[in-house]
Amino acid sequence: MSELPKKRRKTSSTGSSHGTEMRDPDSYAVFGAAPDTSNRGVSALLRCIIEGMAEAFPESRLLVFDNALGVRPDSRRLESGTEFGFLRIGARGGRRYYVPENLATMDAFSRLGRTVGGWHPYISMLDQCGAILDVSGGDSFSDIYGSHRFWSIIRPKMIANRRGIPLVLLPQTYGPFRGERERRLAAEAVLGAAMSWARDRYSFEVLTELAGVDFDPSRHREGVDMAFNLPRLDPGSRLDSEVRRWIEERASYPLLGLNISGLIALQPDKAKCQFGLRASYMDALRRFVEAVLEEFDARLLLIPHVMTPPGSIGSDVEACRKLIEGLPSGLASRIRITPTSLDECEVKWLISSTDWFCGTRMHSTIAALSSSVPTAAVAYSDKTRGVFESCGVEDQVVDPRKLDTGAVAERLLESFHNRDELSRTLSRTIPDVKSRAAAQLEVIAETLKETR
Repeated sequence: MSELPKKRRKTSSTGSSHGTEMRDPDSYAVFGAAPDTSNRGVSALLRCIIEGMAEAFPESRLLVFDNALGVRPDSRRLESGTEFGFLRIGARGGRRYYVPENLATMDAFSRLGRTVGGWHPYISMLDQCGAILDVSGGDSFSDIYGSHRFWSIIRPKMIANRRGIPLVLLPQTYGPFRGERERRLAAEAVLGAAMSWARDRYSFEVLTELAGVDFDPSRHREGVDMAFNLPRLDPGSRLDSEVRRWIEERASYPLLGLNISGLIALQPDKAKCQFGLRASYMDALRRFVEAVLEEFDARLLLIPHVMTPPGSIGSDVEACRKLIEGLPSGLASRIRITPTSLDECEVKWLISSTDWFCGTRMHSTIAALSSSVPTAAVAYSDKTRGVFESCGVEDQVVDPRKLDTGAVAERLLESFHNRDELSRTLSRTIPDVKSRAAAQLEVIAETLKETR
């Protein structure tokens, strides 16, 4: 797995100024789904990409760009049980421009001619790829997370288009874009791509605006998040025995799941300024938890989805601990924080075992929705609304930018009370969403075949 893809001569069909190129149509680069982020949502996207490529192109070789250094072999066990190998390659921001992994340095080399640009080892490897698959972490193709994040997301797209490498933007959110320059660069990326997929109707509207008069319905498509078809896997003995017992005995009492975003919980002043929150996020969650545990003999699982250690910026685990600290001590015996050692498929299995779920991390709610678990979301941006709308439950998105603290808690309690009705709705809508997720992979595979 550590050797470079074999070279194969192919003429580019992207209109690149580089003309005839040496490409291996069985080699594909993957950006925006790094396996080293501690974010189980990003890991879920990578797992779905690997599963899809292994099925459509069993002989494909993937170059997965992550945040580390160097070139390293890795593998994943597929749902079928077979092992699929790939290469991990570093691509990161920062000011260490002398390291080949620096994205700004890669960007600079990509502007040079075919020969000189190819002196950069990773640009040379990209030049050999049949296509670049870019998913932007599912919801990071925006400038609301700051300049550093935006440039780490946009540069791989710029490199692909500049080098004439076919670019496929996999189902993701587009925007919002507050800056004119950021919007212009996003539009250039979309128009330069062989295909661009939005993961919901609202995001598709943004994609359409970015494409403008050059909108092409064959290239600019509306789809659904790939993680709707993420497999579930029982974690076995790695699950806490008491949590296991709660799951097995859930017929005796409701079992709730709650994902708390450390991004919002641990820096409330910054979150209020950055996202325009009106409600106090943690106070609203505490009010809800107190109310539901006092009204019902329920059990509550606090389920992290970003597994950075306690004390780290944005740690969901730290946010869970902070929530418990602010609750009456008598409730603690009915609350557990679930293990951080579980992978994305195991976390989905855990979420699917609850009777009702509320999440702030987008892919934690997708794990619940795709399992037909009655689901609510506390959402700090518009990205959540479209995904829930595609499942017929848009009214279950609770927006702390528009509601005060008490209203957020009341809406969550109302959602929990209506969980049986929500379950019936999802039983009708989710099969179609999963079918769309499978169908879009077939279309993407056909597009990749046409770029060969």
